[in-house]
Amino acid sequence: MRNAYLFPGQGSQYVGMGRDLYATFPVARDVFAQADSILGFALSQLCFDGPVELLNDTLNTQPAILATSMAALRVLEERGLEEHRMDGPAYVAGHSMGEFSALVAADALSFEDGLRLVRERGRLM
Repeated sequence: MRNAYLFPGQGSQYVGMGRDLYATFPVARDVFAQADSILGFALSQLCFDGPVELLNDTLNTQPAILATSMAALRVLEERGLEEHRMDGPAYVAGHSMGEFSALVAADALSFEDGLRLVRERGRLM
């Protein structure tokens, strides 16, 4: 089976995003731990607990959406694709900054580089 993945852009963020994935799946915990380490601050806690004002700051919003998108993708890869014998994505796309998530999902960009790029993109906006 061939799949297409579409990733959200800025505006889809909310306090609590990714919390259930983090609590349930070790692979999601790994993604958030990696993001925290790369960025040098607890992005995971900002996603899970806010405050909303900091999460909505574009500097934080963009890496938060990328990290949450990658956590969801890794869970899907580990659980969903395996259980349903599905291949990885044949197509990826993203809305606005979601294009960076799509590039990471397609292995055209590393997760680390993606986080750094969207952090800088957010700073410049």
